[in-house]
Amino acid sequence: MTIINILLIDDHTLFRTGLRFLLEQEENFNVVGEATDGLAGIKLAEQLRPDLVLLDLDMPTMNGREALPQLLNSYPNLIVILLTVSEDAQDLTECMRLGARGYLLKNIETNFLLESIHKALDGDSILSPEMTTKLILQLRDPVAEKKEDLLSILTLREKETLYWLSKGASNKVIARKMNVAESTVKVHVQNILRKLELNSRVQAAVFAVENSLDTFLN
Repeated sequence: MTIINILLIDDHTLFRTGLRFLLEQEENFNVVGEATDGLAGIKLAEQLRPDLVLLDLDMPTMNGREALPQLLNSYPNLIVILLTVSEDAQDLTECMRLGARGYLLKNIETNFLLESIHKALDGDSILSPEMTTKLILQLRDPVAEKKEDLLSILTLREKETLYWLSKGASNKVIARKMNVAESTVKVHVQNILRKLELNSRVQAAVFAVENSLDTFLN
């Protein structure tokens, strides 16, 4: 069993304590450290080399917006998930564009948090449900009409993969739905991002919604 080492960066001690207790109920989760601000978190990440960071947004000394790019520039494979009270759409889009794997609100249910972390570890981008619409509105492309023509360069299988991406499905689920190997799905996803000139699964999902991909599959 692979152990996932997790670093918590949040200035609220009580919240961190509860979060640590919750995470360590999972057999393969190990909280290796806690920091009260972004600067201390960056220093701990250098010492502990965690696999995943749960990062608060608003903190003293250095906030999550400032810490996020520094963490990812130093450790490109690090999975960083924002765990915050901010429902601001600009905070959301800025963090996702900087490379965060997810943006979760602190009012989410326990099971949703754990499921979301597992999805992030599988390569998915994750959002609290109420933030999905805000992301789509923020990322709307003023030249989306031109992008619609790009669907014609996708194969039928790639369009089907893109459809399931828009539903928030993981590679494993998509493979089961399409009756193909998970490695095949990964290739489809890579091709979709390359052909549509997109940077993430979240952007691909937004593209599918904006261009009513359902109509292409009916």
